[in-house]
Amino acid sequence: MPAALHPYLNFDGNAREAFEFYGQALGGIPQFATFGEFGALPADDPNADKVMHGSLEVTDLIRLYVSDVIEGMVPYTPGTNVTLSLMGDDETLLRSAYQKLSEGGEIAMPLEKQMWGDVYGSFTDRFGIVWQVNISAPAQG
Repeated sequence: MPAALHPYLNFDGNAREAFEFYGQALGGIPQFATFGEFGALPADDPNADKVMHGSLEVTDLIRLYVSDVIEGMVPYTPGTNVTLSLMGDDETLLRSAYQKLSEGGEIAMPLEKQMWGDVYGSFTDRFGIVWQVNISAPAQG
C-alpha cells in the first residue's frame, strides 16, 4: 500500500485509557511512549507520564495514532477535530465494531440500511470521538 490515511487523535490526559478501550473493541494491542520516555520532558515533570505517541495497528488498513495534549500544544477540543470512518464489506466485523465502540457513548444514527444502499450508522464514543460505520452493499453482478 503506497499511501494510507492514519487518523491521529489527541486527548486531554486519557489517551492511554482511550486506546486500551479501542484495542479491546477492535482487536489490537496499543503501544505507547511517554513524553518522559522520549526525553521531551524531565522525569519529574507532571506531564512526563502522559502519552507523547501511541499506535494501534489492528490490520494493514485500520491504524490509529494518539497523543495526550500538554501545555504549549494545540488546544484540546473533544470530538470536533476528527471523525473516524470504518468502511468496508466485512459486515460481521463492522457491526461488532459499531456495537462495541458505541458502548457508553451517544448514538447519532442507528446502524441501518440507507438510501444509497449501504448500511450506515454514526455515534460519539464515550471519549467524545465521532465515528461513522459504513457497510458496503453487496455488489450486483
